Amino acid sequence: MTDQPDSGQIYNGSSNGNGQTFFTGETIGVSGVLEVLPDYGVIRQEERISEDLPKDVYISQSQIKRFSLRMGDLITGIARPPKEGERYLSLLKVERVDGMSPEDARKRPNFNKLTPVFPDEIMHLETEQEILSTRLIDLVAPIGKGQRAMIVAPPKAGKTWLLQDIAHGLAKNYPKITLMVALIGERPEEVTDMRRKVKGEVFASNFDEPADAQTRVAEITLERAKRLAEKGEDVVILMDSLTRLARAYNLVVPPSGRTLSGGFDPSALYPPKHFFGAARKFEEGGSLTIVATALVETGSKMDDVIFEEFKGTGNMELRLDRNLQQRRVFPAIDIKASGTRHEEHLYSKVELDAVFKLRRMVDLLDDNQATELVLQRLRKTKTNKEFLETLHKAM
Repeated sequence: MTDQPDSGQIYNGSSNGNGQTFFTGETIGVSGVLEVLPDYGVIRQEERISEDLPKDVYISQSQIKRFSLRMGDLITGIARPPKEGERYLSLLKVERVDGMSPEDARKRPNFNKLTPVFPDEIMHLETEQEILSTRLIDLVAPIGKGQRAMIVAPPKAGKTWLLQDIAHGLAKNYPKITLMVALIGERPEEVTDMRRKVKGEVFASNFDEPADAQTRVAEITLERAKRLAEKGEDVVILMDSLTRLARAYNLVVPPSGRTLSGGFDPSALYPPKHFFGAARKFEEGGSLTIVATALVETGSKMDDVIFEEFKGTGNMELRLDRNLQQRRVFPAIDIKASGTRHEEHLYSKVELDAVFKLRRMVDLLDDNQATELVLQRLRKTKTNKEFLETLHKAM
């Protein structure tokens, strides 16, 4: 077995209490997400993937090749405690890979070889009558399985609140969908709040962590989602934000010798574009949906450059409006500037006709009036179906 990287940290044999590390005699049962590094791999605890921990498990390159393991695999196996001077526990045996035997795991399809198609199955986010944000999204910018959705938000416009509402809608209406949240460079209290309110896996790095820890969170979250999508599962990642992820990569990528406005290295754009571009629905079954935020109107030239580079890369865009936010209108969604490409694949013919009527109505109003009028009418109806019926009668 290849030698581990040296460290003075020695595992003291204690359990973390959540069933992910436990003793069986002279060996230790372990479970975690695989991160593949250049010369070896590390099985990390899912809730703390941004950190190096003594409870992490070393896995050799030969084991990774023998079992055709991939970054993001959920590995269950048997490990031994670290010897003197070793940093991690060492994996002795791979028992399960994403719930499959190692032999079956070798037969999995490869994410990049699956056939991407247009999203054609809507995910209805509407839940309670009073949650207007998701009701409005269903009407003006629907999200389908495999959507690549971008929420464009100025500061304090309610994007975090919006993500939590989307997560609530998904968890309530589609309990079988795997929901993940990736928070990059976030405030610690926001991470705690998200973990308490969202029924899904929350992968997070705080703003005071090194840039490579922030990029690691994004990479492992994405690869974990890919492994599940390869199995035919429907996975949704809610990501906040593409802007902070691009900033982090700007600090860790080798300089290309070129610099864009605001001091941004263009080579730092490729990893976050790879992340966002992974969203797709597969003809063979399964999907990966990504709903990511992008920051605008922050006063930073670098943020403007990042947004301009991502503009048009999604197939759904939801724009939040600063003027609406300042008038305390929530959700502060700019209806005219928001929409989904090929929405005809998501709506039925009756729904599409009704939505077209809604669009024609808001086109007669200015931006802020349009949102406020639609929200007023939504508050008076219990469901979107009832709202569209009253709209049909009015027109």
